[in-house]
Amino acid sequence: MFDTMTMTKVLGGVCGTLLVFLLGKWAAEEIYHPGGHGDHEQAYVIPVEGGDDAAPVEEGPDFAEVYAMADAAAGEGQWRACAACHKLEDGENATGPHLYGVVGRAVGSVDGFGNYSGALNDAADVWTPENLNAFLENPRGYAPGTGMTYNGMRKIEDRANLIAYLDSLDG
Repeated sequence: MFDTMTMTKVLGGVCGTLLVFLLGKWAAEEIYHPGGHGDHEQAYVIPVEGGDDAAPVEEGPDFAEVYAMADAAAGEGQWRACAACHKLEDGENATGPHLYGVVGRAVGSVDGFGNYSGALNDAADVWTPENLNAFLENPRGYAPGTGMTYNGMRKIEDRANLIAYLDSLDG
């Protein structure tokens, strides 16, 4: 019905039309959203009585309370996510430093492991349960520039259980 030249022209027309639409979308984005999609200051703010005090943000449970009730046996299950890069045996490093005795240990102090990022030393001096909690929640947010690629552990109970498990290993 169609020869190859006609099919080539039809396909070229469809591709050309798609290209025009994509370029139009890009131009519209640049015109109406200059500078990308980042946070921008509102041009006009309507003051509302009560303002920010109207709805207090609920913080959630305190880490000290959750950690006091942590279950080290449940934390052993959370360890699997860490086992890909860390070892539990004292002196055995892997991609990351060993985690034997990590609770209460000085940050960046494992002998034989030289791949620490400076971001960790800037973030804390000692791996207290609170520091470990903040780091495990969001490693890159706690220590920007860290070499740890883990995305973080969302549940506070899971973090508390894991920290209790790590703390139970060294006595």
